[in-house]
Amino acid sequence: MRHLIFLTLCAGAFGLSACEKSGDSEVERALRDLNVVDESNLNDVMLTVGDPNEAVAYFTRANASDPGRIDLQRGLAKSLIRAGRSPEAATAWGVVVTHPDANNDDRVELADALIRNNRWDDAAGALNTIPPTYETFKRYRLEAMVADSKKQWTKADSFYETAASLTTRPASVYNNWGFSKLTRGDYPAAERLFIDALRYDGDIFTAKNNLVLARGAQRNYALPVIPMTQIERAQLLHTMALAAIKQNDVTIGKSLLNDAIETHPQFFPEAVRALEALESNVVN
Repeated sequence: MRHLIFLTLCAGAFGLSACEKSGDSEVERALRDLNVVDESNLNDVMLTVGDPNEAVAYFTRANASDPGRIDLQRGLAKSLIRAGRSPEAATAWGVVVTHPDANNDDRVELADALIRNNRWDDAAGALNTIPPTYETFKRYRLEAMVADSKKQWTKADSFYETAASLTTRPASVYNNWGFSKLTRGDYPAAERLFIDALRYDGDIFTAKNNLVLARGAQRNYALPVIPMTQIERAQLLHTMALAAIKQNDVTIGKSLLNDAIETHPQFFPEAVRALEALESNVVN
C-alpha cells in the first residue's frame, strides 16, 4: 500500500512539474505576443507622429537587430520618404520588393520613390511589373505622371481620369491633370480642371495659382471667384501681373502689381521689386 501511495505522490509531483512547465510556456508565449503588439503599436507611432529622422534611426536599428522582416523594411522605406530622403528611400523600397512577401502596394511605393528622384524610366519599369488587374488610385496617378513625362498625352488623360474615379478626394489629381494641360498649351481645359480641383479642396494654393496662370495665358486678367485670404489674393494678383507682363500687356501688369501691393495686409516685397524693375526698364 505504501508503494502505491508513493507512486501516486510521484505521479502527482511529475504532473505538477509538467503543469508548471506548461504554465511557463503559456506565460512566455503571452509575453511574446504582448511584445509583438507593443512593437506594432510603436512602429505605427514612429510612422505617423514621430519625428521622421528619429523614425529612420529607429527602423534602421530594428532592421539591424532583426533582419529579413518585411514590416521593418517597409517602416524604414516609409520613414525615409517622410524625412525627404528620396534617394535612400528608393534604395530601401528596392530592398522591400525583393522580399518573398512583397506585394503590389510595395511596387507602387517603389515607383513613387523613383519618381521623386526623377528616375522616370525606372518608375515606368516598376509599374510595368504590376498586373493590370491591380487597380488603385495611387497606381493610376503615378501611371498618369509617367505618361506625362513621356508626352504620351492620350494615355496620361486616360490614367488621370481613372485615378480621379478611384478616390473621393481627387483634388490633387485634377490639379496635376490641369498642370499637364497647362504645359501642353490647352489653357481652357487646364482652367476647368483647376476649378474642379478647388471644388473638391478649396485650400490648395497651387491649384489657385495654376488657375490664375491658365486664365492669364488666355489674357483673362480678372481674378477667379474662389475662396482666398488677403495674403493669397495679393500673391495671386502678383502671379496674374507677371502673366500679363510676359505677354507684353505691361500697363495691365503694372496695375495688377499695384493692386497686389495695396492688397497685402503688411508688405509684399516681391510685387514691389517686380514693379520697380518694370518701371526702371521703362525709364531706361
